Amino acid sequence: MEDEDYNEDEDYDEEESKYENGDITEEGKPFLKLIGQDGNALMIMGLALRAARKAKWSQEKIDEYMAKAKGGDYNHLLATTMEYFDVY
Repeated sequence: MEDEDYNEDEDYDEEESKYENGDITEEGKPFLKLIGQDGNALMIMGLALRAARKAKWSQEKIDEYMAKAKGGDYNHLLATTMEYFDVY
């Protein structure tokens, strides 16, 4: 028997909203949703750039992330992205 008070869609919407609204973690990292997204490097950097702008990062911090993210291979990009963002 299902609990009538529980609405799975309601929980999903609440969870998803933090990624769309530019919310940040207690550590100051913007949320970045990569699950279900194209995993190529340009897409990851584009999504990260969008999340950084929503979180109102300064241009200097954006430039810092981009320079560091481009400074190695694909695994380095992922590690750098996880350092700067709360990746989901």
